[in-house]
Amino acid sequence: MRKIHTKRYNKQVPGHHIQMDVKFLTFIGKKGEKIRRFQYTAIDDATRVRALKVYNKHTQANAIDFVDHIVDKFPFRIREIRTDNGHEFQARFHWHVEDLGIRHAYIKRGTPQLNGKVERSHRSDGQEFYQLLSYKGDVDLEAKLDEWEHFYNFHRPHGAFNGKYPMRPSEKGYNHSTTRSRQLPHVTIMTSYPRQRQETSAAAFQPSWQ
Repeated sequence: MRKIHTKRYNKQVPGHHIQMDVKFLTFIGKKGEKIRRFQYTAIDDATRVRALKVYNKHTQANAIDFVDHIVDKFPFRIREIRTDNGHEFQARFHWHVEDLGIRHAYIKRGTPQLNGKVERSHRSDGQEFYQLLSYKGDVDLEAKLDEWEHFYNFHRPHGAFNGKYPMRPSEKGYNHSTTRSRQLPHVTIMTSYPRQRQETSAAAFQPSWQ
């Protein structure tokens, strides 16, 4: 029987609960046509650190690819991934996650608040990023989304941390500038965030989408 969450959680250990969801995007192309894209999002319950990736299709195959992406990207062991019951998170996705040694839990149907952190982060994406973005193609979108992800993790103040930002290694108990080797099949603690980017001041950071 698959695991279903029915209560809100607020874990204090990085990687114990990762909330995952998809944000639906609509852009207007050069000829006035509508362009649909799908932002896959993962957010750590404890640190609020996020990983983002845009796909042109809303499929289980892309959800599986995104799981592999966050396993490589997050600098801590992932113990559980929590999703809704969307078609992209069904059997193939579920067993891929479980085969990685990570628990996959579904939230109860009709209770998006149980994945409230990722839902709220999507509102921030809309208000602070996409509302200011002019779509110029997928290559430009991916580059600017990577910049937004970095800004969100390293420079954007968060109310949950009294105005500080998620990536504060000395306070979270892990060092993002240190490369550590893979020790378990589902654990990659190597991070792509170098020290010099961590130390860039918020005042000096100028987002290109604004």
